[in-house]
Amino acid sequence: MYFVINLIGVLVFLAVGVLLSKKRKDIHWRGVGSLLALNVFIAWFLTSFPIGRDIVQGAAAGFTWLVSVAYEGIAFAFPDWVHVPQMNFFTSALLPILLVVPLFDILTYIGLLPFVIKWIGKALAFLTHEPKFESFFAIEMMFLGNTEALAVSSLQLKRMKADRCLTLAMMSMSCVTAALIGVYTKMMPAEFILTAVPLNVINALIVTNLLHPVKITEEEDTVARLDDGGKEREPFFSFLGNSILGAGKLVLIICANVIAFVALAKLIDMLLVLIHPAITLENILGCIMFPFAWLLGLDSTEAFAMAQYMGTKLVTNEFVVMLSVQDLLSTYSRHMQGVLTVFITSFANFSTLGMIIGCFKGLVDDNKNDLISRNVGYMLLSGILVSLLSAGLAGLFIW
Repeated sequence: MYFVINLIGVLVFLAVGVLLSKKRKDIHWRGVGSLLALNVFIAWFLTSFPIGRDIVQGAAAGFTWLVSVAYEGIAFAFPDWVHVPQMNFFTSALLPILLVVPLFDILTYIGLLPFVIKWIGKALAFLTHEPKFESFFAIEMMFLGNTEALAVSSLQLKRMKADRCLTLAMMSMSCVTAALIGVYTKMMPAEFILTAVPLNVINALIVTNLLHPVKITEEEDTVARLDDGGKEREPFFSFLGNSILGAGKLVLIICANVIAFVALAKLIDMLLVLIHPAITLENILGCIMFPFAWLLGLDSTEAFAMAQYMGTKLVTNEFVVMLSVQDLLSTYSRHMQGVLTVFITSFANFSTLGMIIGCFKGLVDDNKNDLISRNVGYMLLSGILVSLLSAGLAGLFIW
């Protein structure tokens, strides 16, 4: 019975995306069908065969190494920020941007990154019927994380129309950074963490296709290059200096937005508590999420606990939930362990909204920023639906 409920839940999550779509008539159903079939296969393959998880883990290890190199540079300037038991958010998540962005800008300068995007994008576009850059961005986001993937795509973002930038903003609510995968696997079951990562990426394409379908002409489906337009390229070291300065500004903008969004969420919580101690954002969201938790194929007791974890994760972050549940996880059914782990393995929360909005503020013009800011609700909805779909699809094969 619970398998049937889980299956119905997946269909309900898709139906919510269709009902709340901005342009229902423009939904590319062939693309959605192809992506859904691909994700069902991925869920089956990763939950049934160790080799699938080994592939994801190996790729993630490469990007984790890149971030560790960034920490060497940070430690040179601020050794007491790095050589600690637990680095703070600014050091662990934001400062590596100072290496990642210039590195990818160099790859763009020499033409390697546009070449890779072009051919990987073509392969994925053939399989998924999605635009080349959005397809590659999904893979890029899977390993680099949201702000890093956006930052290294600045040239493309500047030349895209505003609707496509909104698509990328919505997709950016549904990923994790490869550097954190190792930390996650020490707190939650590794097999489910590694299953969640690729599922989130494909589901991000599905959900944005449902909520915000954008028609792209063949002329628009291109990869931006520095020498587009016939202009002479900037000298390399001048280009590199500008890239480093841009990365530094981006780090500060993201940090400011995260602080403001988290503080505002806490202020709302404190005001709600004045009405009644039991009224908090976590509890309100937990009540709202209960039907969706039940649709993941859980009994009422586990569904209630799942809903509370969902609410906590949306208001705080995945680490808070992982820390609170890791000692209790063995008391839950295997199905509950799987869907809970997959659901919380993403950055979909209020503070991520601040990170993404801050990132775009430092990358694109006011018109694009205004469109993204007007669609904050859709960004959060996109992140939630992706997490639900990933948990639902993985849950079909975890019993």
